[in-house]
Amino acid sequence: MSTHEEQKLERSTTETSANVDPKELSKFDELARNWWDKNSEFKPLHDINPLRLNYITSKSEVKGKRVLDVGCGGGILTEALAAEGAIITGIDMAEKPLQVAKLHRHKSGLDIDYQLTTIEDYAEKHAGEFDVITCLEMLEHVPDPSSIVKTCRKLLKPSGDLYLSTINRNAKAYLFAVVGAEYILNLLARGTHDYEKFIKPSELAKWLRESGFTLQDLKGMTYNPITKIYKLSQDTSVNYVLHARF
Repeated sequence: MSTHEEQKLERSTTETSANVDPKELSKFDELARNWWDKNSEFKPLHDINPLRLNYITSKSEVKGKRVLDVGCGGGILTEALAAEGAIITGIDMAEKPLQVAKLHRHKSGLDIDYQLTTIEDYAEKHAGEFDVITCLEMLEHVPDPSSIVKTCRKLLKPSGDLYLSTINRNAKAYLFAVVGAEYILNLLARGTHDYEKFIKPSELAKWLRESGFTLQDLKGMTYNPITKIYKLSQDTSVNYVLHARF
């Protein structure tokens, strides 16, 4: 058994039975007040949101469709999808970011259903209800990301679309996503990411296949620190986003 597998096993046996890492929840609770400040630790989320939204809407019709945003946090992507006409629900287990999302919903005047729940619990009463599910920048923050993928399958309607994004696990990803983003460029708060929770595309593809999904597309998301521009590319060595369908 590899060191990474041993650490995953240790986490799974020591964490609560819910697919939640209390340390991760505390981390985002502390930062919640800054969620909609475009010059705060959440600036990267605001900067990449148009890119993420365009990726989703270029492949899936969201207007008038039931959409679930898993790990919605303060609601940046959730609101953008609602503005596109989606009938949208956002779920998260971090209480303070969700409170921020609910307050900002009133400011934006958008109709969004926010729920404090895990996806596993939510699926017990909402199986097969959604046309599209998004789960972006969230998988690397939970003890069992494969459970998220499996539960997305339960929540989707037949031929439903799933969008996932996360961070690759390799030396370059550590250098760019942790050392560079958190300690050199100060794009993110220090301690935002745990390298051992990063996920290789091959691992995520395996979970998708096991859950009955077919991978439709895989793209890298790259950042140029000089131009400060994010773009999609074929380079999946650090951040990547994918589209799957069953």
